[in-house]
Amino acid sequence: MQIYFSPEVVTPQFQVLNVVDSTNKAVGNVAFLFDEKKLYVYGILEEEGVAADFKDLVTPYLKGLAKAKHGLDIFSCLYVGCKKIKLNEEEKN
Repeated sequence: MQIYFSPEVVTPQFQVLNVVDSTNKAVGNVAFLFDEKKLYVYGILEEEGVAADFKDLVTPYLKGLAKAKHGLDIFSCLYVGCKKIKLNEEEKN
């Protein structure tokens, strides 16, 4: 299943993006909250079979946001179904 971001609300302080499938059906959402040197990411998808697609969608988006602010610390909490997904292998449970 292909998934995409569909912006819901975008401000300088935060972004709320719907995650939609190829039929434009919402399958979840993700929020990005910006602080001085921190970025908080919270996202949840209902469909369990899209963990890899969700990770592949979020990771480059975060890398792009990190380029805007040098030295940005990123804190994430992402779930697909009831399972937490890790963006990198160093991340602890």
